[in-house]
Amino acid sequence: MDYQFHWNIVFQKMPEMLQGAFVTLHVSVLSMLIGIVIAVLLAIVKMNHSKPFCYVAIGWIEIARNTPALFQIYMAYFGLGALGIHLSPYVAVLSALIFINAGYLAETFRGGFMSIPKTQYSASKSLGMNSFQVYRYIILPQMFRRIYHPMTNQFVWSILMSSLGILVGMGELSGETQRLQSLSFRTLEFFIVAAVMYFIITKLVLFSSSLISRKLFRGEI
Repeated sequence: MDYQFHWNIVFQKMPEMLQGAFVTLHVSVLSMLIGIVIAVLLAIVKMNHSKPFCYVAIGWIEIARNTPALFQIYMAYFGLGALGIHLSPYVAVLSALIFINAGYLAETFRGGFMSIPKTQYSASKSLGMNSFQVYRYIILPQMFRRIYHPMTNQFVWSILMSSLGILVGMGELSGETQRLQSLSFRTLEFFIVAAVMYFIITKLVLFSSSLISRKLFRGEI
């Protein structure tokens, strides 16, 4: 093999790759935050069996969990575009990730809700709390503690799946890497550096999650 690596061009373009990494983190964090809010609502609606909203929640969850992420992104960008609704690549990827995160997290949250004894609901009600207060002060804090680690895994998944934005022209890390390598023809060097950056980002997320969990679960076995 007589391939010669040329790293100088990659290092020169590092600010642009870091900008792409920032976009990756931005869309991943935002999709998780919005997805969490929607997932809580979907889980509660599905547990309460309130028709017709229950059917909407079930449909959302089933589609999100049983179709590829690529399909969701294509539908948000090309599918809606065919109907005259033109989203930017960023908004299309963000919308798709929100849809998928909400679907997956809804089932995770439902499991967390069901693990909490029902006596806590009735006990809170007997203290004069309304339903909003019961969930706000009693149920949700416990539920989030119980599903903390699966939620961290979902966040890592979002970071990695955001790379599919390259297929609709989004300027995240993969998209920026593709653009830069097409200008310099140093494909191997650019994608090696991008892979290292993804690895570092996910490891930093997991490390930060570990530090937070030590405080959340301090004193627990």
